Amino acid sequence: MNKKILVLISGNGSNLQALIDSCEQGRINGSIAAVISNREDAYGLTRAKQHQIPAVALPHTQYENREQYDQALIEAIDRYQPDLVVLAGFMRILSAEFVHHYQGRLLNIHPSLLPAYPGLNSIQRALEAGEQEHGASVHFVTDEVDGGPVILQAKVPVFDEDDLEALTERVHYQEHQIYPLVVQWFCQERLTMQDGKSYLDDQMLPPSGYANSED
Repeated sequence: MNKKILVLISGNGSNLQALIDSCEQGRINGSIAAVISNREDAYGLTRAKQHQIPAVALPHTQYENREQYDQALIEAIDRYQPDLVVLAGFMRILSAEFVHHYQGRLLNIHPSLLPAYPGLNSIQRALEAGEQEHGASVHFVTDEVDGGPVILQAKVPVFDEDDLEALTERVHYQEHQIYPLVVQWFCQERLTMQDGKSYLDDQMLPPSGYANSED
């Protein structure tokens, strides 16, 4: 049975495009029920419309505080009754109420090898720190920002000549590979969160996710 996926975005939506393509190519046993953005000018809304996916702008600036906005967002999401909510460049810190409402069916992708470099500007910070390796992590969302249990990571090398644009492009390429894969695991009912840990095929994943078992 196909799962219903709802995607939250704030900007360009390149990870959204990777998910759309994977659904259309049959690599995800699901369909995107709607795309919601907190910014009316997000190009990801255009991507959704180009694929006949409902595209909803819900600007956070129209609400007095985070709690009011998140309540409105919950109501907007639940109209579509999704099985899974996917954060794809959604640049908002979510309230505990929101996270608890979707606990165990809320995924995020972050451009670092978590727990390293949570928060903003992680790629720039890794460059400035002289890291030789960086990457991306898909994780379940919990109350702690970028602190939920990791499901899958992809590593990329950092070269001496790299600038922010070059390293960002390399990280984004890997994001577009691993995010659809994790969404497919969820849609196949292979992936769960139990007691704050990620499980794949009923096996608890290590702290760095599935990729760790291949090192």
